[in-house]
Amino acid sequence: MTKKQEPKFIHSKNMKENRYILSFIIFLLGSLSIHSQTHSDLRTTVEEALVSLKPEHLAIGEIKLDTLLLEKGNKLVVQMNDEFSYLPFRKELVKRAYDTIRSISPPDLKKKKLFILTSGYEISELIPFADNRKRFEIHCERPIVSPIKCHYLPTKGLLNRHIALWQSHGYYFEQSLNRWEWQRARIFETVEDLYTQSFVMPFLTPMLQNAGAYVFSPRERDTNRHELIADNDNADTYFETGTEKVKWENGGTGFAHTVSVYTGTRNPFDDGSFRQTKTTTDPRKEIQAHWYAPIPQTGKYAVYIAYRTVKNSTDDALYTVYHKGGKTQFKVNQSMGGGTWIYLGHFDFAKGENAHVELSNLSRKNGKTVTADAVKIGGGYGNIARRVDDSHIDENPGNSSINYSYTTSGYPRFTEAARYWLQWAGFPEKVYSPSQGKNDYTDDYKCRGEWVNYLAGSSDILPDSSGLNVPLDLAFAFHSDAGTTKNDSIIGSLGIYFTGKGKKTYGKNTPRQVSRYLTDVVLTQIADDIRETYEPEWNRRGMWNKSYFEARVPEVPTMLLELLSHQNFADMRYGLDPRFRFLVSRAIYKGILKFIAEQNDYEYQVQPLPVNHLRTEFIGTHEIKLTWRAVEDPLEPTATPEKYIVYTRIGNGAFDSGTLVSDTSYTKGIIPDSIYSFKVTAVNSGGESFPSETVSLCRCSQEKGTVMVINGFDRISAPDSFEIDTLMAGFDTRKDFGVPYLYDISFIGEQYEFRRNIPWIDDDAPGFGASRADYETRVIAGNTFDYPYIHGRAITNAGYSFLSASDEAVTDQLVALNDYRIVDLILGKEKQVKIGRGVTDRAFKTFPESLQTIIADYCENGGNIFVSGAYVATDLWDNGDVNESDKRFANEILHYTWRTGQASVSGQVKPAASPFPAFDTLHVEYHNTLNENCYAVESPDGIEPFGKGSYTIQRYGENNIGAGIFYRGQRYNTCILGYPFETIKTEKQRNELMNAILSSFDQTITH
Repeated sequence: MTKKQEPKFIHSKNMKENRYILSFIIFLLGSLSIHSQTHSDLRTTVEEALVSLKPEHLAIGEIKLDTLLLEKGNKLVVQMNDEFSYLPFRKELVKRAYDTIRSISPPDLKKKKLFILTSGYEISELIPFADNRKRFEIHCERPIVSPIKCHYLPTKGLLNRHIALWQSHGYYFEQSLNRWEWQRARIFETVEDLYTQSFVMPFLTPMLQNAGAYVFSPRERDTNRHELIADNDNADTYFETGTEKVKWENGGTGFAHTVSVYTGTRNPFDDGSFRQTKTTTDPRKEIQAHWYAPIPQTGKYAVYIAYRTVKNSTDDALYTVYHKGGKTQFKVNQSMGGGTWIYLGHFDFAKGENAHVELSNLSRKNGKTVTADAVKIGGGYGNIARRVDDSHIDENPGNSSINYSYTTSGYPRFTEAARYWLQWAGFPEKVYSPSQGKNDYTDDYKCRGEWVNYLAGSSDILPDSSGLNVPLDLAFAFHSDAGTTKNDSIIGSLGIYFTGKGKKTYGKNTPRQVSRYLTDVVLTQIADDIRETYEPEWNRRGMWNKSYFEARVPEVPTMLLELLSHQNFADMRYGLDPRFRFLVSRAIYKGILKFIAEQNDYEYQVQPLPVNHLRTEFIGTHEIKLTWRAVEDPLEPTATPEKYIVYTRIGNGAFDSGTLVSDTSYTKGIIPDSIYSFKVTAVNSGGESFPSETVSLCRCSQEKGTVMVINGFDRISAPDSFEIDTLMAGFDTRKDFGVPYLYDISFIGEQYEFRRNIPWIDDDAPGFGASRADYETRVIAGNTFDYPYIHGRAITNAGYSFLSASDEAVTDQLVALNDYRIVDLILGKEKQVKIGRGVTDRAFKTFPESLQTIIADYCENGGNIFVSGAYVATDLWDNGDVNESDKRFANEILHYTWRTGQASVSGQVKPAASPFPAFDTLHVEYHNTLNENCYAVESPDGIEPFGKGSYTIQRYGENNIGAGIFYRGQRYNTCILGYPFETIKTEKQRNELMNAILSSFDQTITH
C-alpha cells in the first residue's frame, strides 16, 4: 500500500533452466500423465504430502502439484509449483520429501526413479552451496583501503572483501508534483527512506567493516550536517612539499568545488584538476600533499578522499588522517576507485582546529604513480538542485506559463536518495539518471544496480565494461515492505533474487543460482535468530526469484531483503527497538560472512559480542587496573574472543587507537588529576566486536575521598507502545520515547493517527500509524554508555577521586562497595521494558533483587548513596506487576516513595526548603526535549520523602512536585533524584549540584 511501486517486469511463473526446458520437452513427448482412476487419488496424496513439509511460520502462497508424470525409462517425475521452491531446502528436508513420496507410492511406482522438481530445479539443487564446483571466487590481495595499524587480522572474516550495500529509497524530487518528498509514507514515527538506515548505518556497516570488509554505499553515510572540502585547486586548503628533482605535477582533469549548487548533469569531478608524482621506496625522496579544513563544531566527521586512477597507479598510497585521537594511517589501492569519494572512516575533530589529511609518495615499489585530488570531511546538505524536466512541460502545455525553478532538498545529504549522492560523487549520468533527467523516482531505484556494475567495471568480474575496477564480492539491498494484517500478526521477512532470463551466469561461468544461496543463507539466519531470541512466531515469507531491477541488473551475487512491513504495527513493535536492529544486522552480517566464506572456500569465524562486567580499581597512587568478562554468543559457537583491545581517552580528548591485550585485565599508569576513560572490544580471527560501555576514573592529588560510580543505565529500547482491543494502537513517545543506541536517525515525529480502521489513501494520508514530520532531518541522542565520565567530571570538581564499574560487576559481587564511603548509581532512563509483544522477560529493571540486597548491605554498613534516574520510583510502583518488596526497599532503605510518573514537562527544577543549606539556591535545567546532544527525559519521576530524616530538596518548576530527596540517618545517608543527573544542561549546574550532594554527605558523616 504505497503511492508508488517499482514497475514489475514480466516474469514467467515456471522459469526454467535451459537444461530443464530441453528435458521437459522430451519428457512430455515420451511420458504419460497419471490420470487413471487408480492413480487419481495419488495426485492429491502427493500434493498433501509435500505441502506438509512446509515449515511452521513460512508465510508463502499455496503449494500445489503441477504435474505427476511417468516417463518412459522407469522415471516418476513430481513437478511442483514455484511456491514449493520457497522452502529452505537442506539435506534433511530433501530426504524427507523423497522418503515421503516413496512411502505413499503404490507398489508399481515404488521402484521408479523419482525426481521432485520446482521452479526448474531438482530440489537437491536448491540446497545452499549444493553445486560448489563453480563458485563466485574473488582474489584480491590489496583491497581499496587497508588500515596500517590493525591489532587483529580477520583471516576468517571478510579480510580484503568488497561489498556494495544500500538501504532503500531516500528523499527525492517528484517531477509530477514539483516538490521534494519521501518515496514512502510517514508511518509509525518513521519512513522507510530513513528506517532502513537505522539498521545499515549504526549496525550492519560497522559489523562488516569490523570483519575486514570495505563497504561501498550509494548514499551519504555521515549524519554530520557540516561538510568541508579541501582540494588541490584551492590554495587555502592544500599545499605540497617537494624538491627540484622530486615534485608534484599536473595530472589532468579532477575534482573542484566551483559552485554551491549543481544543476543538470554537471559533474564536480570534471571541474578541476589533480596532481601526480612517482612513488619511491627511499624516505629521503619522500614528498607529500596536505589538505586542511577548519572544523566548525566539535564532533565526529567522516573523512573521504578523492584521487584519479591512471596507468601504472600505485596500489599502496599512504594516507594519514590527523585527528583528536592522534593519527590513523591507511594504504589505498589507487588502481581502483579513482574519480569518486572513497570513505576512510569517522574521526573526532575539535572546534577551531584544522582537520589535516596527508598523502605521501612512499611506497613498497619505485616508479608507480600516486595521484592527489581532494578531501571531503562531514556529510553536509544536499547540493543537487532539480526542476521539472522540459519533457513534462511539453506533455502539458498548460504548465508552460509556470516558472519552474531549480531547488535543492534543503535536507541533510544522508537523507537523500542515491541518485543525488552519485552525481555529487562523480558517477556518469548513465549511472545515476537512466531516464536522462525525466524521472528521479525510477532513476533512484535503477541507479543502485547500475552503480554496482560501474564499481565492478574493468575488474575481472566485468572486464569488458568501463568502471572503477573494484572486485565486488556481492551486493545487498536492504528494504522494508508495506502491507498490514487483519489479526495484527507478524508479516515477516522476504528475500528476492534473480537467476536470469538470458544471461544465467556471473562473470564467465558462475551460475546466478548463487544469488539464491545468498538469499537462503541470510534469510534463514534472520528468521532463526529472531525466533530464538525475541519472537518464536516470526514469519519467513519465502524467496522470490523475480525480475526486480535491483536484483536483476547487478552482475555480482545480489540479494534484496524486505525485512518486515513498516506499515504493520506488530512488525514495528520489534522494528523500532535497537536490540532488534542489532540482532537482525548481526544475522545479515553472519549470513554474508558464511556465503563469502563458502564461495571462496575458507573457514569462517564470527566476530565476538561486546564484553561486560567492566570495573576499575586503583593500584597505588599512579596505577589502575581495568577488568572485564567475555560474553558468549548462544547463537554462534564460533564467536569466541581470542584477545581484546583497550581504548583509552584522557580528559575530554578522543579515544586512542587501542592496546591489544591477551587477558581480561589491563593495568596502566596514570597522572593524578586527569580523568581516564576506557572501553574494550573483543577480537578473534573473524573480526572485532562492538565496544563495551565506557568506564572512567580519576585520582585527585588532594582528594577528599573516593566515590564509586556505578553505571546502571544499560537500556536501549523502542518507544512505549499500546493497543486497545482492535480499535486503537500505536507508539506513545510523549510517555516514553525509548532509548536509541548512541543516536537515532530514523525518527520523524510523533504518531498522531491511532485508529486502526483508518485506511491508507495516499502517502500524504497514510491512515493508521500516520506521523508528524518535525524531526525528520534531525539526529536524536540516545544512550552513549559514557555517563561515568560526566558524573566523574563533577565529582573531581568537588575534590573527590572516583572509580567506576558496570552494574553487573556490582551485582555479581566483583566490586566491594563497602570499600567506598560514597556511591553514585547512574540509572538514566533505566526501566523494565518488553520487546515486541513481550514473549521474552522484561529487561532493564532499575533495582533488581540482587542490587537491592547489595545496596541494603552497603547502607547498613554506613555507606552513602546518590541515585538519579527518570524511573527510580515508577519502575517499582507503576510499571506492570508490582512487587511489594521493591516498594519496601525504596521506602525503608533509600527513604523515598513514589508520587507520580510524568511529573514535569518544563525541564526545570528549583530548590525546596530543607535542613540541607547546600541545596537552597540551586536551580537546574535538564534536557526534556529531543536533541542531538543528550537523551531527553520526557517522563521524570515525582518522588517524596519517606520516614524520619528524609526531606524534599528539589521540586519541579511548573507544579512543585517533588524532584529530589535527601535522607540523613544515624548510620547512612541517601540522595535520590527523579531525573538523571547527566541530563542537566550545563556543566556549571552539574558541578554545583554534585558539590552540594557530596558536601552534604560529608557533613552528615561527621555530624
